[in-house]
Amino acid sequence: MPPADTPPVSNLDVERYRAGFRQMCRIRAFEEQAIAAAQEKLVLGAIHPSIGQEAVAVGVCGNLRKSDIILSTHRGHGHTMAKGAEALPMMRELFGRDGGYCQGKGGSMHIADFSVGMLGANGVVGANINIAAGAAHAIRLKGEDGVVVCFFGDGAINRGPFLEGLNWAGVFQLPILFVCEDNGFAATTRTSAMTSGAGPAARAEAIGIPASTVEGNDLQAVDEAARELVDLVRGGGPRFLVARTYRLTGHTSSDAAGYRPQAEVQERWLNDPIENCRKLLEAAGVPAAELAAIREAAEAEMRAAKDEAAATGWPAVELAYADVQDVGDPRTRAF
Repeated sequence: MPPADTPPVSNLDVERYRAGFRQMCRIRAFEEQAIAAAQEKLVLGAIHPSIGQEAVAVGVCGNLRKSDIILSTHRGHGHTMAKGAEALPMMRELFGRDGGYCQGKGGSMHIADFSVGMLGANGVVGANINIAAGAAHAIRLKGEDGVVVCFFGDGAINRGPFLEGLNWAGVFQLPILFVCEDNGFAATTRTSAMTSGAGPAARAEAIGIPASTVEGNDLQAVDEAARELVDLVRGGGPRFLVARTYRLTGHTSSDAAGYRPQAEVQERWLNDPIENCRKLLEAAGVPAAELAAIREAAEAEMRAAKDEAAATGWPAVELAYADVQDVGDPRTRAF
């Protein structure tokens, strides 16, 4: 249900949430331009928007160091930007153009930016969970105090890597925060219709990993929960956070989401995380005109990124073989 009108607030870290509002607006504007680009056939492959889920990415990543690591999903634009990636190389990557984060080879579902600790989005549901466990184990073996955050959807809890990754993290008490973005759907199917038991948190606790649940459309709530959990994970063991949210668009940019009642979607738009944050900041005394200007600036930035990416040339042909491992004998032998 949408929250009641936000009451006046005091003692709010206005600068922190103004920055969070700006980042959510940038993510929303990026994805709106990405959807438009897909409709213009500038994007080859699927776009999976996270419109409506921005507070989870921003609230969690706002509590991480640049050196901390995140692993994402096929719906990873928001996580990537929240961790510090730049819009233009991301847009170029979506377009398959020169100067993309993966030189145009990864596209929307496989963006990575190691310089900000983003080890990659992943097109295989749940596959990032085991990669995240491996990264966290490396941190433990090296005696570092880094944290790994692994984002995945509620549909991933029915996949094998969920059990494998959480079990490994629990056995070795790895510094990893598992974040389940519970938007109620696994692609086009309601997760509740295909999930036995009490859901994500109960499954994590059954494996011995403490779990908590937060309202994922409330930036302040996600921020506060993530801050506490990241502190516990750093130098400690794994934790599990369920962020209850809702995907306001279809599964992909071409999905009209006819499987959802329009009344349901319209009601969920009333709980838009960006609007919730705007109301919070206005109640704290930030002028409405200033917040409107932040949103307009984000939209202008992403329009410019789209135009510049579209004007960028294709990668050189010889780059097709760059980054391909050629160490060792490529031939296979039975004996």
